[in-house]
Amino acid sequence: MSKRDYYVILGVSKSATQEEIKKAYRQQALKYHPDKNPGDPEAEERFKEAAEAYEVLSDPEKRSRYDRFGHAGVGGASSGFGGGMNIEDIFEHFGDIFGGFGFGGFSGGRGGGSHSRGSNIRVRVKLNLQEIAHGAKKKIKITKDIPCEACHGTGAKDGSAYHTCPTCHGRGEVTHITNTFLGRMQTTSVCPTCHGQGRIISEKCPVCHGEGVVKGEEIIEINIPAGVEDGMQLSLNSRGNAARRGGLKGDLIVLIEEEKHPDLIRDGKNLIYPLYISIPQAALGTHAEVPSVDGKIKVRIDPGTQPGKILRIRGKGLPDIHGYGRGDLLIYVNVWIPKNLSREEKRILEKLDQSEEFQPKPPKHDKSFFERVKNFFE
Repeated sequence: MSKRDYYVILGVSKSATQEEIKKAYRQQALKYHPDKNPGDPEAEERFKEAAEAYEVLSDPEKRSRYDRFGHAGVGGASSGFGGGMNIEDIFEHFGDIFGGFGFGGFSGGRGGGSHSRGSNIRVRVKLNLQEIAHGAKKKIKITKDIPCEACHGTGAKDGSAYHTCPTCHGRGEVTHITNTFLGRMQTTSVCPTCHGQGRIISEKCPVCHGEGVVKGEEIIEINIPAGVEDGMQLSLNSRGNAARRGGLKGDLIVLIEEEKHPDLIRDGKNLIYPLYISIPQAALGTHAEVPSVDGKIKVRIDPGTQPGKILRIRGKGLPDIHGYGRGDLLIYVNVWIPKNLSREEKRILEKLDQSEEFQPKPPKHDKSFFERVKNFFE
């Protein structure tokens, strides 16, 4: 099932400010919060959906990619925030927004778990036009933080040499209630004693020295959809660095780099090929082979073809990343005018120039010509 537009989910316009987006998300979170809708799977889904929308639109970089490329620009349908994280993860990320609304879940956080999160990893993947046209699978090897096997990522020797934090009693966070002229306000912050871990290590793991992570290598296969563009970023949830002592894993951010094709020029979904033919070929007509992402294509050049004519081969461009059809291959015909001529060649051309048929006969109102001139200077 296709995803809904993030702006529609939050009920804001595309020109909404960050404050308007935050306010709209807060309203949606209140409406569909699990504490208000116990046992309602549809409300839970809406709650996750709103979190996913806010996670993208509240980040200027992600919002810019979403405005340009849609869902594919922020990871595609299979790697969205809301679909890949549970309710507790949402509380973890957006607890500052939920705090103070009087619902247990809003201030409870994850409870007994780490509040740390592993860092993201960014990689660049180069693609040629053939790979962009058909999609590609790329395997990359990355060095990253992985959970320590000796302590199972806890950072404690034998995985059990720790005790519950006496300050937060294992919750990893502390709650403060203050009285203001507006009433009682509740805020939640990371526990200063255990730094969000919920527990204190009694004896550190000798392998990872209490960090819970060690350096390791992983080979990751990336499925890149057809139609991506240079500069687009794809996000693979939880494929980045592991967090210290059992927190959430970071993401793997894949930056697309498009290699230039030796012959074809990309213009969105369309591909452009400048074809050069000789004066006799333009006058008499000919056949030519032109490149495409699917191999050579034979095209017919009609007799009397004028310079600047565009031949359109439909469906031989690139696919739209959102699935809205495929672009065309546009062939711009250029007539090659030689600079250095022999005496015999000059004599032949001078003789042809005396022929009535070789005298230019442009139409009086060639709108297409003026349009091309206008577009050239714009």
